Amino acid sequence: MTREVLLVVHTGRQHNLRTAEKVAGQLIGAGLRVRALAEEAPDLNADCYSRVVAPGPEAAAGTELVLVLGGDGTLLRAAELARMAGVPVFGVNLGRVGFLAGADSDALDEALAAVVEGRYHVEERMTIEVTAKLDGQVLASTWALNEASVEKSSRERILDVVVEVDGHPVSAFGCDGVLCSTPTGSTAYAFSAGGPVVWPEVQALLVVPSNAHALFARPLVVSRESLVAVEIDQHGHHAVLSCDGQRHFDLPPGSRVEVVAGDSPLRLVRLHDTAFTDRLVHKFELPVQGWRGPARVKRD
Repeated sequence: MTREVLLVVHTGRQHNLRTAEKVAGQLIGAGLRVRALAEEAPDLNADCYSRVVAPGPEAAAGTELVLVLGGDGTLLRAAELARMAGVPVFGVNLGRVGFLAGADSDALDEALAAVVEGRYHVEERMTIEVTAKLDGQVLASTWALNEASVEKSSRERILDVVVEVDGHPVSAFGCDGVLCSTPTGSTAYAFSAGGPVVWPEVQALLVVPSNAHALFARPLVVSRESLVAVEIDQHGHHAVLSCDGQRHFDLPPGSRVEVVAGDSPLRLVRLHDTAFTDRLVHKFELPVQGWRGPARVKRD
């Protein structure tokens, strides 16, 4: 059976388009078939690909993996297709931080060789299932790899919410928003909002208020088995539910957003089985030597 991959590209940069053409050529030259997305085809040289497919449930069906050329935003877009097909997603970072990527741009040739030889590591990452309701009616049902954010829809307004864990109110406050994050998302939006960094293998949910006007509005880390809910004041203002920055839904006053751990993890490809600690230090360029410098050994 012919092996096949779906290539997803950040097409907004000429360098990425040239890289995509190179990648497709090398994979096809090695005997693999390469699919391109129809929405990206106008920017790509379609003659370089085995076939063009429409985005949707069948885009990655039957492939070995989804190969991503771009940053974390492109990978999150590709994750939707990979999850529907039940295949892993392999990101080669052509953006800035690229925390979700399995390889950086300087390791592109090594990454392609690993795909051809089937020589790579696959990690399973926890996801969340997200449901928005109003008066018992379901407004939206979706998922996220990084986070679900409930945010005010108008810059001039304050969003009044109540945060619940397992049906018990924890705190009510006005804020810019509330993020419900996975451990994977702890280094993304939740990190920018002041949340803790959580190692990916930890099975937990994070609740991170954004610019809350309250004495108690600290980030929370709760059990994977918990149900986290964010209720919007019925006499307040409209809000927006955003999942991974990819899927957006309007939330009228009185809406309730419920978040639970997902049953289906997302599979992420890693070129090397590198410790998360080392990736954290590398991506954030963290200092690992104290200001005093290296320890000195006292000699007699």
